[in-house]
Amino acid sequence: MDRQAPSRDVTPDSAFGFDGNWKDFAKIALPNQMLTILTLGIYRFWATARERRYLWAHSRFVDERLEWSGTGRELFIGFLLAAAVILLPLFGLNLLIQSLTLRGEEALAGWLTFVLFLGVYYFTGLARFRGLRYRLSRTHWRGIRGGSDDQGLGYGVSYTWKSFVGYLPLGLLVPWSMTSLWNERIGKMSFGPHRFEAHAASGNLFARFLLFYLLPIVLVVGLTVAAFAGYGIDQARGGEAIPDLGITGMLILAFFVWFFVLGLVAAAFYAKYYREVVGATEWADLNFAFEASTMDWIRLYLGDFLLVVATLGIGFTFVKYRHWKFFMTHMEAGGEILLDNLTQSTTRVAGHGEGLLDAFDIGAV
Repeated sequence: MDRQAPSRDVTPDSAFGFDGNWKDFAKIALPNQMLTILTLGIYRFWATARERRYLWAHSRFVDERLEWSGTGRELFIGFLLAAAVILLPLFGLNLLIQSLTLRGEEALAGWLTFVLFLGVYYFTGLARFRGLRYRLSRTHWRGIRGGSDDQGLGYGVSYTWKSFVGYLPLGLLVPWSMTSLWNERIGKMSFGPHRFEAHAASGNLFARFLLFYLLPIVLVVGLTVAAFAGYGIDQARGGEAIPDLGITGMLILAFFVWFFVLGLVAAAFYAKYYREVVGATEWADLNFAFEASTMDWIRLYLGDFLLVVATLGIGFTFVKYRHWKFFMTHMEAGGEILLDNLTQSTTRVAGHGEGLLDAFDIGAV
């Protein structure tokens, strides 16, 4: 009789878990923060590695904890290489553009500015791809790791042209650009012997995006009307009883709207976006879901804001802890894992960390 491969059913209740404690994390994060300041930022690469080891070790998928095997040295070398190979040439090109402009060669300076603009977009896309590839290659679960054999060069091209196409029709194709890039990036990654697949659809996002898209236009018109109305009240009262009521009221209303109302709509869009793209992602016979609601996102970012302000910036070091916990506690998975079919990944191990992510200041947990 053939031996049947053991399997493990995955249910949304138990697939992911996190048992970290902010007090324990503080014993790592606060010394890291101090050492980073004392070394003028150099220690932050080793700080990142230490914090990730803690976060990964307290994260569970099914019945096993994750393990982070990356080092601060890798992150540091990756940053130096990115700075030497990419940032310095871009900086030199910028100086050349300024020199040409001062000499009156505006046409050539304009073309080089466009090239510089394309270069920044291209390397931003490349950074996002290689950063994800590196993190997967250093994440271990049941002894296996992830990664990708793709270098990300083609994704950099896709990121550039799809971003431009997304914004060309007055930004209306941004949801298509975002979902298409997610599908392409995730589809080139694997974990163990299995590749990820993603089939997110932009049509499911368009209603919320349109709300976010149209709201600023409605607000500008509304604030303009309010300003003129306030000005009319001022004039009706002789311009003395309530001085500058129109301008003052407009500024107060604008501040409230842009930092609160627009933020709520943005949170609603991104909550829907992550539910769509994660829900359309599969690995082997598993399907994933991300069930954070709009209010969950609002509470997360409002908590971040209050934490940083109340601690005069010291609490910023706990933001990554809060975001990782948010990610792990709202992730779900369903399906079946055939444990006997899980073998080690044969993808090439990324060797130089997330240098481009650091060089372009793109955040990553």
